[in-house]
Amino acid sequence: MDTKDKTDIRALSKEAILAFFTEKGEPAFRANQVYQWLWQKGVHDFESMTNLSKSLRDLLQEHFVINHINIDRQQRSTDGTLKNAIKLHDGYVVESVLIPTKTRSTACVSSQVGCSLDCTFCATAALKRMRNLNADEIYDQVVAIDQQSRLYFKRPLTNIVFMGMGEPLMNYNQVLLAIDKITHPEGLAMSPRRITLSTSGIPKMIQKLADDGVKFELAVSLHSARQEVREQIMPFAKQFPLEDLKAALLHWYATTKKRITFEYIVFKGVNDTDEDIEALVRFCTNIPSKVNIIEYNTIDDATLSQAAPDRVEAYIAALNRFKISVTYRRSRGKDIDAACGQLANKIDL
Repeated sequence: MDTKDKTDIRALSKEAILAFFTEKGEPAFRANQVYQWLWQKGVHDFESMTNLSKSLRDLLQEHFVINHINIDRQQRSTDGTLKNAIKLHDGYVVESVLIPTKTRSTACVSSQVGCSLDCTFCATAALKRMRNLNADEIYDQVVAIDQQSRLYFKRPLTNIVFMGMGEPLMNYNQVLLAIDKITHPEGLAMSPRRITLSTSGIPKMIQKLADDGVKFELAVSLHSARQEVREQIMPFAKQFPLEDLKAALLHWYATTKKRITFEYIVFKGVNDTDEDIEALVRFCTNIPSKVNIIEYNTIDDATLSQAAPDRVEAYIAALNRFKISVTYRRSRGKDIDAACGQLANKIDL
């Protein structure tokens, strides 16, 4: 059978793998063995499944394929950040990032090839969406970064953020399936509390997350609490008014009891006025939340630039005055275009 005609075995549930072995007259425990190789040990070929007989490995090879990722290129920042250009089985490329600190190793993973949205500050948005990633392609990014963390920093991966290429909530099913494989005891068994999904803010999908009982953390790329300004920064926001977003986030909190993190870039001449600050304070006062002010990272767009330091400080002071938790995060990996908003900035897809 030609490889392109074979089923990717990682697209099958454990029950489907069990049904395959049952049909072939093999004992049920074979399905557990294969599932363990695929999702706990992350192997990319059947020959590595050494507790299976040669005939069984040949049988799997005859019927299935494992469409795994490959790290095509790797760049290392002066601050230790590592960026991977990941080649997918069909030739598309996405990027993932390992962000090390003294105590943590964080994987920033992608969920789409390109992006469905049009945020003006993000390099990925210029690519448009070419396709969604499958759950196994997201999972593979995590496994690869865990291996890199162990190799370069002598520790396992500690955290995962869905802040790479793409809008995770526009690939809802595959992203949640990937998180299940990453957190399940039969998978990588990582705590969901160490995973943060970052979204540009799609109200109905945020409500669905809450209703589906997810256990991970939620971050929203906000950047303005004034509708007209947010539409300027993120044109797609015309479809998702702030009032709808607010209602969805209140539903999230009421259902999960988890605070939301608002990601916020202060742009010069765009959202750096006192009116912008007051609007953010009002928005956060109504929603249990914390604010993460992010440094703007250039994407060769002359229309946007970082606000003056005193305007960022004005935001921080106002939020502190109203006892709203706020942090200011300086970006890492800027010298290799691995910082927030820069992924796919200079990559040839």
